[in-house]
Amino acid sequence: MRSVLAILTILLLGVGAARAESLQLESPAVVILDSTTGEELFARSADEPRPIASMTKIFVAMILRKHRLDLEGWTQITDQDARAAEGGAGTRLLRGESFNNLDLLHAMLLVSDNRVPTALARSVKLSPKQLLAEMNDLAESLGLAHTHFTDVTGILGNESTAREMAIAMTRTLADPVLAKIMRTRYARITSKSQAVTIDYKSTVLPLWTKGLRIRGGKTGTTEAAGHCMLIGATIAKRPVVMAFLGGETASSRFVDFAKAVRWLER
Repeated sequence: MRSVLAILTILLLGVGAARAESLQLESPAVVILDSTTGEELFARSADEPRPIASMTKIFVAMILRKHRLDLEGWTQITDQDARAAEGGAGTRLLRGESFNNLDLLHAMLLVSDNRVPTALARSVKLSPKQLLAEMNDLAESLGLAHTHFTDVTGILGNESTAREMAIAMTRTLADPVLAKIMRTRYARITSKSQAVTIDYKSTVLPLWTKGLRIRGGKTGTTEAAGHCMLIGATIAKRPVVMAFLGGETASSRFVDFAKAVRWLER
């Protein structure tokens, strides 16, 4: 993490490098939009459908908020949630333990815990199939013609484009609760029984870069999707949202973001 942050700092300070006339990025699919007007500021393969991994979860979050998830309520992690998360990254949300719903949103959006979507869906009386259907309906209502979901976690399937994910991210960050979570760097959660305490650290590394006004971010990584990131920020007094899809290395999305910041500031 330190080495990546060092690279970000160098790029953002412009040490030893002149401002480029064109933006050269590693991610194969990229878009940068003005969050207020929707104006396209930069795009490359922005309308090419690609797997989106755990960036899927911003749609889950929007559905949960639509159903007025009780942020002070508690939800138990069950065998159903464990099955839904099979094949994904590890989890520390133990079966049989109950966690505060707001804390579970942090677990889902900071580190993409795959046991959360079905658990919180149950809290708002949605089955996994109903959640999936509502996610697809939401994409359609937003005019996202290339966004399709077959899985509520993002482990399997699910496609969109850089442009459509940037549009969805803009809508997500319009929710003050979700925006606050998605710009949170650390969160500590404790189960209702107090038997389990977990410290989470956001996977969105630009949140640690001094001097940046990050409004929220979400990463996603699978073998099929590569290394992806959605991020909203205010750069040169202009609110923007960026989508980086398909990076070959874990650091590519963060380095691309730093280059994009420098490009926007020129």
